[in-house]
Order: sequence, then C-alpha cells, then structure tokens
Amino acid sequence: MSKQWASSNNGAFKRQVSSFRETISKQHPIYKPAKGRYWLYVSLACPWAHRTLITRALKGLTSVIGCSVVHWHLDEKGWRFLDMGKQLGDENDFLEHWHDAAGGIKTAKDDTSTSFASIKNDSQRFMVDATNEPHYGYQRISDLYYKSDPQYSARFTVPVLWDLETQTIVNNESSDIIRILNSSAFDEFVGEKYKKVDLVPEHLKPEIDAFNSWVYDNINNGVYKTGFAEKAKVYESEATNVFEHLDKVEKILSEKYVDLKAKNGGVDGKQNIFAVGDQLTEADIRLYTTIIRFDPVYVQHFKCNFTTIRDGYPFTHLWLRNLYWNNDAFRYTTDFDHIKLHYTRSHTRINPLGITPLGPKPDILPL
Repeated sequence: MSKQWASSNNGAFKRQVSSFRETISKQHPIYKPAKGRYWLYVSLACPWAHRTLITRALKGLTSVIGCSVVHWHLDEKGWRFLDMGKQLGDENDFLEHWHDAAGGIKTAKDDTSTSFASIKNDSQRFMVDATNEPHYGYQRISDLYYKSDPQYSARFTVPVLWDLETQTIVNNESSDIIRILNSSAFDEFVGEKYKKVDLVPEHLKPEIDAFNSWVYDNINNGVYKTGFAEKAKVYESEATNVFEHLDKVEKILSEKYVDLKAKNGGVDGKQNIFAVGDQLTEADIRLYTTIIRFDPVYVQHFKCNFTTIRDGYPFTHLWLRNLYWNNDAFRYTTDFDHIKLHYTRSHTRINPLGITPLGPKPDILPL
C-alpha cells in the first residue's frame, strides 16, 4: 500500500506487482524455519498488512516472528518508523510488548478519539503512532528495500517479511506471507492448539481460492479502483461493481444464516457463519480487512457510498461483528485511529485539507 498510485490513460487505478516472492520451509536452501529469525514490518492502517497480523496471531506466532509498526502517516518518502532509540531503553521491553497472545497490538479501543484535530502528521507517540525499527535503527521502510536490493526502483510497500540472518526481504506479497504463516513450517515453535489451526484446509482450498479471486479484484482492490479513479465514468463503473459484489457476499452469508437457523432453531451472536465452509479460513481474513474499513473510511473517502455495511448488509454486518468481538486476533489487530488518520491524511489528492471525519460512531457496533 502506498501513497502514490499508478493510473492508466483511461483514469483507472493500477496496483503494483510485488517484487520479493520467496517462501520459508525446511526444504528451502536458504529460508528455513527458526524462532526469532524472521521479522514482520506492517502498517496498522493497511488492509494487506492487516491480513498478516491476524494470521500471525491465529497461528500463535507472536513469540516466534517479531513485529514493527510504521507510522500511520505516509508522506512523500513513504512509510516511516519513529526515531525512539534513546527512549526505548530496554529492547526486551519492546519484544515483550509485541509478543502477546492477541497479536502484539494493544491499541485497539471500542471507539476512536473524540477529536483528531490535535493529532499532527509528525506525531511521535511511541507504541501509539508507531514503533521504532529495533534491528538497524532505520527510519524508513525504503531502507529495508535498499538493503535487500540497492538497485530497487519500485514503491516501498508493506507488509515486509524480513530475514534477520541474511538481512534481506523474504516476501512482500501479503497473500504469500499469510500462506507461509499458515503452513506447518513453524509448528515446532508453537503449542498444540495452534498446530491444529489450518486456515486453508486441503478440502476447502479450491473454494477458498475461487472466493479470494473475485473478492480481491472486486472488493479488496475494488474500493481502491473506485477511490483512486480519475475520471467520473471509471469511478461510476467501479463503484457499481463493488456493490454488486458486496451483494454477492451478502447472499452467500444470508443463505448460511438461514441454514444455521433451520438446523438450530435460531441464531445468536455467538454462532459464527464463515465465508467458506463451516470454519474460519483465509477467505474470512482477506474479506474482513476490507469490510472493517468500509464504514469508517471507504464510504466517505473512496466515495463507496451507495450504502454502509451496517445499514445495507445485515448478514455481512453480523459476520463482521462476530469476527471482531469474538476473536482477539481480529479485534486487537484493528486500530481505527490508524485507519482513519492514514487514509485521510496521506491521500492528499483525495482529501487535500487533511480533515479526518469523526464518524461513524461507533466505529463498529456491538453484537
């Protein structure tokens, strides 16, 4: 995810292809599983990075793979860290903070700030706006890219999965990273309950891949194609397409709720319905990171405003709230302040005054 985006002659948004696509496995000649060898660099605002944080938590890898968080404000030089080395004191305190069972993110709140006006783009609140970079003292994500490849010339995106041993980027494609984290590569370092977690079970993989394919193009990336459209005709076409596919998601989830109600004689807030099959899968994670941002950001900022999730999609809304309120890996990796501030302060072509809307209130409704 980057501040600048590519645009074709017809005004349509074009997403950059990721450059680093290695994996981690016992069979790999270089990148073999190890505790403490790999590090994840993320933005709490970015939906693609958010996928990796959720998966890391669900698989019990918060004490195996460390994490650093960039500042929510993306300036003309890209993502940055805080320069807080002198204030940090003890690196072990940092590591302990980011390795808790909820995924290491302790900034989640039931509602966001009552005012954003006093928060400046250059704010330096440690563990609130961002962390430092603890290994090399780097100031920018770009430093990691140049360390990996001095000739690198594309944009500097997150997430980044880094190898501390070879000091290079293993992978910067979120869909690859979540598959790496979900694999059995790190099973020897986690407890038994996490070894049983499989977000891409073999019997559901074809259905998960098919679901991910149309969700990615039409919803995950669809909101960006809508918001970054530079011609009205392109915008109208993309916005219509997003909501046509949200309708498709709603139909899938509504049919599942009807089936559950018929089987159980009712549905309460603790009975989860999932996008594919009858268990939590990668499909839920990849859809969630867009839907959780929809009402707080995409409705107003990207002009995806046919309706909101909470008002127009009752079954998708229930699915979303079940994931958020009933699973710490989703709730405690979701930071609405980072989400709102990033989009509204970083995309100056879309929001030149940099005023961050306070609503909707609350950011997410209770069950």
